[in-house]
Amino acid sequence: MCGPDAVCVRAFLEKDTKAVMKYFIASDIHGSAHYCQKMIERYAAEKADRLILLGDILYHGPRNDLPEEYDPKEVSRMLNELADEIICVRGNCEAEVDQMMLSFPVMAEYALLEMGGKLIYLTHGHIYGADNPPPMKKGDILLSGHTHIPVCEEREGYMYMNPGSVSIPKEDSPHSYMTLEDGVFLWKNLAGGEVFMEYRVNGR
Repeated sequence: MCGPDAVCVRAFLEKDTKAVMKYFIASDIHGSAHYCQKMIERYAAEKADRLILLGDILYHGPRNDLPEEYDPKEVSRMLNELADEIICVRGNCEAEVDQMMLSFPVMAEYALLEMGGKLIYLTHGHIYGADNPPPMKKGDILLSGHTHIPVCEEREGYMYMNPGSVSIPKEDSPHSYMTLEDGVFLWKNLAGGEVFMEYRVNGR
């Protein structure tokens, strides 16, 4: 059951177990109109049903350099056009003024996505993340951003995943995003959509 600061989403499965929905997962835009536009272009190319954003959308943050074409107002305008397709959680750079600029909820600390009997815990990563996970049932997935580094690794009883950053990648990682469809997670380069990492739920 979701609390008041969370979003619950269920990825319903048809009888042939093919997922009805395809998710596009991205994080840490940090106000870059340049990379937000590229992300939206890839979202359209992927023909995904929903866009999941893992926080840090508009503000670059005091620890980061300004990203290319830093323009939070333009980023908000572009994303507001997709408001009915976005599922978003709050990052450490989000504030109430950001919500005033955006036409979709951005202040939930986490969201829960149910997929074929497994629970995916979506969060930014500054409160619950790889070093401080929430209570996780065996087989569940923790999916967060914050570090700006793509990750797919097995932890004690659960999987930890990170899509990396759209605009400010770190540790020589690419500008990146993820997709989820039919139990398959793919990590892709934002520049052209090339797959560089993959994880299949239950080894399918």
